[in-house]
Amino acid sequence: MTGAKKGLRVAVLVKRSSYRTFVEEAKDPHITKLVATGDPTVRRMRRSHEDHLETLAEVKLALSELGARAHFQEGPRTKIEGTYDLVVTVGGDGTLLAASHQIGSETPILGVNSAPESSVGFFCAAKKGGVMATLSAAFDGRLRGIELARMRVMQNDKLLHNRVLNEALFCHACPAATSRYILRVTRPDESFDEEEQKSSGLWIGPAAGSTAAQKSAGGRVLPLTSRRLQYVVREPYTPAGNPLRMQVGLIDEDGVVTLRSKMRQGKIFLDGHHNEYSAEIGDVLTLRRSSEPLIVLGLTRGTTQPTPPSKEARQGGAEARRKRNQK
Repeated sequence: MTGAKKGLRVAVLVKRSSYRTFVEEAKDPHITKLVATGDPTVRRMRRSHEDHLETLAEVKLALSELGARAHFQEGPRTKIEGTYDLVVTVGGDGTLLAASHQIGSETPILGVNSAPESSVGFFCAAKKGGVMATLSAAFDGRLRGIELARMRVMQNDKLLHNRVLNEALFCHACPAATSRYILRVTRPDESFDEEEQKSSGLWIGPAAGSTAAQKSAGGRVLPLTSRRLQYVVREPYTPAGNPLRMQVGLIDEDGVVTLRSKMRQGKIFLDGHHNEYSAEIGDVLTLRRSSEPLIVLGLTRGTTQPTPPSKEARQGGAEARRKRNQK
């Protein structure tokens, strides 16, 4: 493309679709049968897989025409080795989230939503059918992005993660058991608030995760560029006449959240269930803003969480899918 930079080094992390994983590779007889009979629990699986493959072909063609030196890897948790000018993910928000854990503050990331009919793709600037235009804009500097704060998590004196983008969940290992802990929020001037709590667990995360789990649990949606963290208590145990004082709160950008476990079998999950760690009685978890933000191309300060489609839009989409399936 005219004006676009040639020879950019691009790492491309590609999602492995559920259809490929369970049907084509594992040949799982149960899931294969469900797909063959059109069971509603897997009805989207094959079509999403086909959309994914078509989008991946778009990405390959666009990068080739743009003269990129692209290195493709399947499975977003494969290790990114080497130095790149740009990281592109092909999948959805989960693919971008997993890839972001390997990217420092110096390398921008661009998400491509490969199956927009079944994937939200909140962090993805490109989607099927518009890949070339978005990549071209990224290559010639027209596609701006924003810097998202991430979170650093320590357990006792050990670093667990320095690039948490969405949230941490601290809770009992058994979801039916009560989570017990002491919550402390320390401000930059070293003053603090502290409370012993019982609940179903505690969400803590930066602004990027405030539209998901934090919001669902009663938290606020923060501006994407906010450098503050937020904690939200899940289903707090509030004895009559003695509600918890610290149920939802914001932490200053240089503040610290400290959790002291009172559970023999506690767990902390970082950005989903793939990164989990055990916590025993007396373990101390420390959470603060990371010194490594993430640059996501295509996001702007005004980007908001997508709203659910209207009834008319859903009906129109269903009719389009019905006609397509009859072909």
